[in-house]
Amino acid sequence: MAERSLDWLKQAEKDLEKARLDLDWGYFEWACFTSQQAAEKAIKGVFQHLHGEAWGHGTKALLENLPYEDRSLLLEDGIFLDKLYIPTRYPNGLPQGIPHDYFTKKDAELALTAALRIYEWCKGKISKPG
Repeated sequence: MAERSLDWLKQAEKDLEKARLDLDWGYFEWACFTSQQAAEKAIKGVFQHLHGEAWGHGTKALLENLPYEDRSLLLEDGIFLDKLYIPTRYPNGLPQGIPHDYFTKKDAELALTAALRIYEWCKGKISKPG
């Protein structure tokens, strides 16, 4: 299998751009979800860089399976983003109403900040020899 870490990282970067647009446009639920997606893809890029494979969508679990001690600094960000994976998209992930009714600008800003921290960390790992 070809090593495609930069492809994963570039898509994570595009997802971050989309999250910023969703934040600006007031689609806070989508900014949260897209931030989670950006972090997930950046982490999967690190796995590719290490010639490994990653499965699943849990950013905390993905981070925990990387062989870097400093990954522990990002686990809280991963936990926060994991909580956004389902309820940002599906009404049945919430007690009533729709995701748009539940996610705020502050949620979106926190999600984007968490995703950016993970993205920058991953970018640093990929830019170094594996």
